[in-house]
Amino acid sequence: MTVQDLITSMLRDETGFRKAFNEILENELKMSLNEFCRVSGLSQSTMYKILEEQREPNLRTVRQIIKALNRMSSKNSERFIAIIASSRFMEGLPKSIESDLYGTVNIREYPVSTVEDAIIAAVRAERDGALALICAPIVANTIVKIISIKVYTVFPMDSVIKLVEEIKDDL
Repeated sequence: MTVQDLITSMLRDETGFRKAFNEILENELKMSLNEFCRVSGLSQSTMYKILEEQREPNLRTVRQIIKALNRMSSKNSERFIAIIASSRFMEGLPKSIESDLYGTVNIREYPVSTVEDAIIAAVRAERDGALALICAPIVANTIVKIISIKVYTVFPMDSVIKLVEEIKDDL
């Protein structure tokens, strides 16, 4: 069953979405609803209400579900985390990590030099199929509002403390 089948089922029958979604979760993705919610960033309570037919999914939720399903069911796509930062920040980062759910997950760099570049890179990373995104606090609040993947914020406190100590020694 494909995402297109999910949409068709949803439009054809009131219970079609629930049946098609459960079929995809159980037979294709082989994951629980809790795992799906954790990976997709969707609220468990929202998904339970939809699947128990206590509410209809709104358009935004359907879009998020479709994006998540496309990312998860695409067999040939690269699994990666996007990091949006300056080129200097990227030096020394690992090229991949191991995940219980996805196996090897690559780390893809999106080097930027302006806030505008960071916002554009976030949209590009989501379109490229990033599982998650890491960025600086200065752009995180804006990026969270325009993309549906999970956004993590870098707080480089250790490096700030190190520099403060270095400056103190220079004074």
